[in-house]
Amino acid sequence: MASLTIRNIPDDVQRRFRAQASAKGMSMEAEARRLVIAAVTETVPPQRKSIGQMIYEMSRPGIDLPIPPRSPARVPDLE
Repeated sequence: MASLTIRNIPDDVQRRFRAQASAKGMSMEAEARRLVIAAVTETVPPQRKSIGQMIYEMSRPGIDLPIPPRSPARVPDLE
């Protein structure tokens, strides 16, 4: 596979790009690769979520989890 080096990116752009990639749970390299591929193929490849991102999304308020019905309590027979 080929490599690509991009020079002379302003520091503020690099910081924002790092934050953007981090918010998606990706490295800067992975995010740049995804964007370059999308730019030349005109389709965005599916983005994989990190386990941390999935746990965060599942723990956010507003998600209703099913509550299983309770079974009657079993009392042991002591006789």
